[in-house]
Amino acid sequence: MPAMTPEELHRFLEEHFPQAAHLDLRIEHLDDTTIRVRLPADERHLRPGGTISGSTLMWLVDCGFYFLLLGRLGPRATLAVTTNLNINFMRKPEPTDLIGEGRLMKLGRTLAVGDFTIRSDGSDEPVAHATLTYSLPRS
Repeated sequence: MPAMTPEELHRFLEEHFPQAAHLDLRIEHLDDTTIRVRLPADERHLRPGGTISGSTLMWLVDCGFYFLLLGRLGPRATLAVTTNLNINFMRKPEPTDLIGEGRLMKLGRTLAVGDFTIRSDGSDEPVAHATLTYSLPRS
């Protein structure tokens, strides 16, 4: 069972990362090893050509995986930091909501490893896939 609920994670984001809270990331599913998030498409996310920017996709991956770790470990993971994020941009994301699904593949004492797939809402085809490693604070 997760240590934090989606509601607690949203409050955490508002309190500790107000600069990101306005982006309206929503957690649709959370358990011990998986998360599903939705980022509503907004004019701020678009780049020339009417596609969602790569930096928005990377932010979604990083924030979504951070939420998955917090959900699993609780607020003690607040000092967890991204040590590696590798992303493959696979196709043009449509200017619609983004759906991100993350998976915690390994949780060790000092590192957490996972992957994340992003799709445009209404499509089964991934627009991006990422692998991540986070460094965890020592207990």
